[in-house]
Amino acid sequence: MRIVIIGAGAVGYHLSAKFSDEGHDVILVDREAAKLNRLERELNVLPVCGSGASIKVLEEAGIERADLLVAVTNSDEVNLVACIISRNYQIKTRIARVRNEDFYSQNTALNEKALGIDLLISPDRAIGDEILRLSTLSGAFESAEFAHGQVILLGYTVAAGNSNIGKSLLELKGIMGGIVAIIRREKTIIPRGSDIIQAEDRIYMVARKSDMSSTSGLVHLMSQEPKQVFIIGGGAIGFMVARQMEQKKVNVRLIEQDAGRCEFLAENLNNTTVLNVDGLDAHSLLDEGLDQADLVITVTDSDETNLLASLLAKHHGAGKCITRISRPDFVPLLAKLGIDVALSPRQVAANMILRFVRTGGTIVSAASLLGSDAEVVELKVPDTDKFKHATLQSLNFPKGAVLGAVVRNKKHRVIIPVGTTRLRPGDNLVIFALREAVQEVADFFAP
Repeated sequence: MRIVIIGAGAVGYHLSAKFSDEGHDVILVDREAAKLNRLERELNVLPVCGSGASIKVLEEAGIERADLLVAVTNSDEVNLVACIISRNYQIKTRIARVRNEDFYSQNTALNEKALGIDLLISPDRAIGDEILRLSTLSGAFESAEFAHGQVILLGYTVAAGNSNIGKSLLELKGIMGGIVAIIRREKTIIPRGSDIIQAEDRIYMVARKSDMSSTSGLVHLMSQEPKQVFIIGGGAIGFMVARQMEQKKVNVRLIEQDAGRCEFLAENLNNTTVLNVDGLDAHSLLDEGLDQADLVITVTDSDETNLLASLLAKHHGAGKCITRISRPDFVPLLAKLGIDVALSPRQVAANMILRFVRTGGTIVSAASLLGSDAEVVELKVPDTDKFKHATLQSLNFPKGAVLGAVVRNKKHRVIIPVGTTRLRPGDNLVIFALREAVQEVADFFAP
C-alpha cells in the first residue's frame, strides 16, 4: 500500500514507523527539511519537503498513486485543504486531524461527510474518551474491547509483593482468561507456559466481559464508576471529562488556575465543584480531599504540572492516577514512578487512526497498545479446508502472535483457547501480535 502522511510531528512519526515496518511505501511530507532529514535516517520513508496544502507538493509526493492520505500537521487548515485537494485523485481513504470542535457536529455544513473525509480525529476528544474508558477499570492501565464488547483486553502491572511472582504461566493456568503478552523492561514478550511472572511486569490479559467482577490470581478485575474524582486542568480535555462524569452522577472537583477559565467552567457545568487553585498547591488540594479521591486526572498543558500533581496525589494516598503527557516517548518510563496510566494525546490519536485503517478485509477490528510494539487484531476464520477440523496445535501459527479468544456463533460464545481447541469457519479470533507479525497474521487467515 502507498501511504502519504502529511506532518512529521509525533503522530506522523508514530504512523510512519508502524506502516514502514509493515513494508508499506510511506511518503512523509513536512515543511521542515531538517526534521525530514532526521526521520529519513531513522525510518524507511521517502521525504518530501513542502506544504501539504500545495497541489505541486502533493503531486511530487505521488498523490495520484496513493491508497491512503493521512493529514496530521498542527494546522487544521492544512489538513483539511490536503484532504479536499486529494478528492481530485483516486484515493481510497482520507484521514485528517482537526482540533476545531465545530467540525464534529452533524448539524454543521462542514462535517466529515460534507468534506468527503473518511475520518476526522480530535486529539483532545480522543484522549477524553480514553480517560473515560479507563476511569471505570480498577488498576488497569489500558483496555480494549472486541467481539461486540464480549471480550476485553486488560493491561495490568504486577506489583511487588504479589503472591504469584516467581510462578510460571503453567502454574497459573486456570486464572481468568489468559495472559497474551508481558512487557518487561520495555520489551514485549509473547509468553509460553515456562515464562515466569516477575515484579513490575506489565501483563496483558484477555477475559470474557461477563467475568469482569471475578477475582483473578494476579489482579482483581473490577469495573465500577469512581465516586470521588479530582480533575487538575480545566482546558478542553478536563471540561469534556467533567461534563461526561456529571452525567454518571460522579462527585467531581475540577481544579483550574486561570480565574477567567473558572468562570466559564462554573457557568457550563452543573454539578462539578470548580476550584480556582494551583494544581500543585498541596495544602489547598488536601483540604478539598485529594487524599480521599478514587481517581485523579491531570490534564493541564504542562507535562511537569501533570507529573508532579499525580505524584503528589499518590504520595498522599489517592487511588488511581491518569496523567496526560505530550511526549509519547516518556510514557513507558512513568510506570516506574508510580503513575498508573500515562496518556499522550498524539499517541492516542495515532492509535485511533491505525485502528481505523486496520479494519477491513480480513481484519474486523484492531487496537494498537500504548507504550508497546504490539497490536491486537480481531479477524474472522475463512471457510477454507485449512481450518476445517484442525486443532490450534496442528496449525503453524505465525511466530510473534498468540490467540487470546475465540468468539463463536451469533450468540457470541467466548472460548478461551487451548492447544486442542478446533477453529470453525466464521469464528472471530482475538489475536495479540507483535507489530512485525500483524501482516503475517492477516495473510495466514486470508480466504
